[in-house]
Amino acid sequence: MKHLIDIRDLTQAEIVSLLDLADDIVAHPEEYREKCHYKKLATLFFEPSTRTRLSFEAAMYELGGQVLGFSEAASSSASKGESVSDTIRVVGCYADIIAMRHPKEGAPMVGAMHSTVPIINAGDGGHNHPTQTLTDLMTIRREKGRLDNFTIGFCGDLKFGRTVHSLIAALSRCENVNFVLISPEELKLPSYIKKDVLQEQGLPYVQTTDLTAVMPELDVLYMTRVQRERFFNEEDYLRLKDSYILTPEKLQNAKPDLSILHPLPRVNEIDTAIDADPRACYFRQALNGKYVRMALILKLLEEAQHEH
Repeated sequence: MKHLIDIRDLTQAEIVSLLDLADDIVAHPEEYREKCHYKKLATLFFEPSTRTRLSFEAAMYELGGQVLGFSEAASSSASKGESVSDTIRVVGCYADIIAMRHPKEGAPMVGAMHSTVPIINAGDGGHNHPTQTLTDLMTIRREKGRLDNFTIGFCGDLKFGRTVHSLIAALSRCENVNFVLISPEELKLPSYIKKDVLQEQGLPYVQTTDLTAVMPELDVLYMTRVQRERFFNEEDYLRLKDSYILTPEKLQNAKPDLSILHPLPRVNEIDTAIDADPRACYFRQALNGKYVRMALILKLLEEAQHEH
């Protein structure tokens, strides 16, 4: 039985095959409208979410399936003290596939150990968010036409950003990708990721605090928010936050075909004036999230059928 808990559960070939399927769904949506007829997706969100939950639900509806579930732990039996593994065993009696988000790292992994149906990790704490990574990869490939031979800048909170950690792990398998890590000292990429992923594989990377200086080299810019709650004191936060706000002025020396990504929600780290710039990909990225989740649901249900 196949689950998706961590992006590294997938081989590079499986990722490419998922992205190919997602592209085909974009091109021929009518061919997929009945693919999950009579199938049910359970969305178990022990933690609130807008985009991820709605994109999973939209994905299942567009495949002709149905959705059941809850959107916060308070409305589930977890509030009565039910364990994750019991919840999963019970829900597996009612649904064919489960998408689960949980504030505790490792909870979806525990769920997968007890589940009779495929489980998709829709985010577990600061750990993993594999469908966001698939969304990011699909966006880069659709914008650039490839997943190799480019320079990507990650900007903002690289210390706590789970989307950044997952995407770096996924891109580390692609040929000739250069990494530029742009953040305040306080929010640098954790040293274990530098060591286990970048240095281990001898991948080229640069660390800097200056976004404007490296802008001309970038093919892709992945923005994240600098979160106020991560700072020990207010003046550090106020001093730093503006240097990581993307404005039209900061794009003056950028490549004309730069692709700007953001996992959203955006707070103020990308000036809304940039939304009209053709290089802004973040709303296309959100749409790609629906297609890649459609592809993933199809693949996992297909594998589950082969098992039986």
